Amino acid sequence: MTEQNFEQMRRAMVVSQLRTTGVSDARVVAAMGDIARERFVPGDNARLAYADMALPIGGGRALNPPMVTGRLLTEAQVQPGDTALVVGAATGYVAALLERLGASVVAVEDDADLAAAGKKAAPGATWIKAAPTAGSKKGAPYSLIYIDGAVEDIPQALIDQLADGGRLVGAVIEQGVTRLVAGVRAGKGFGVNAFADADAAPLPGFAKPAAFSF
Repeated sequence: MTEQNFEQMRRAMVVSQLRTTGVSDARVVAAMGDIARERFVPGDNARLAYADMALPIGGGRALNPPMVTGRLLTEAQVQPGDTALVVGAATGYVAALLERLGASVVAVEDDADLAAAGKKAAPGATWIKAAPTAGSKKGAPYSLIYIDGAVEDIPQALIDQLADGGRLVGAVIEQGVTRLVAGVRAGKGFGVNAFADADAAPLPGFAKPAAFSF
């Protein structure tokens, strides 16, 4: 594949996967049209970087489909000066997009190989090797938390790192259905609302706590 091939595929992604699916923030569309997604996809899978699918990147992990990333970034309402935490940052694609949109980024990843690739592809972020469920207190409180994958449960540890008025976006799996969600912290209160069903890539380690029973 040549650089020209990738540019053509990136333009096609913008036209067919973003503009037609509710990715309405022009800044998000521009950022995703500028940043070379193939840089964040290892090996032969780079040729599939712009496919409308969850894209395997190793370690049992996958990048979200472009539409999912675009919808979440649009809902996040990223502003220059935001302090953003990327949970499950993988190879750094979302971290790079958030930086392009003007945020200061802390990227949390516990897979050593993915984190190493991310540090090369998105060197402007502060990379933390830790369990994604723990987030990173180092940069807290954050005005934005982006969970980069579908989870069963949003841990209280992450909510506690969100600033008052801060936003959180991600995907939640409920009864086998994956929904994109967004929420805002107000004082000690926090909840999320679903805004779209989508096939987001699972992010391991976020199992819902077992319900207590006698």
